[in-house]
Amino acid sequence: MMENATVTESGLKYVDEVVGTGDSPRMDQQVTVHYTGKLASNGRKFDSSVDRGQPATFPMNGVIKGFSEGLSTMKVGGKRTVYIPSALGYGPRGTGPIPPNADLIFELELISIS
Repeated sequence: MMENATVTESGLKYVDEVVGTGDSPRMDQQVTVHYTGKLASNGRKFDSSVDRGQPATFPMNGVIKGFSEGLSTMKVGGKRTVYIPSALGYGPRGTGPIPPNADLIFELELISIS
């Protein structure tokens, strides 16, 4: 799935399905996104704004490092699949349905920036 991925210095990997045409978000801005999060180990979905039918809005500096890094080089209107190593996710503590040291995959669509 990530054969043609771009790999960042931090170890994050991403593949753009659609490159947007708008601006890219800064860390001091809010973003509205549709996302689906899965465990990389087995593909099990643990959260999805798409399933809820309602995009999520949050500050760029209020999410896990891999999520904000993955969004930071997207442009509005873009769709991207991001592979987030555990160190950029929830690390050894995990959270809820996400076990400790889990690598994550997010499908992201950047809808707007405010």
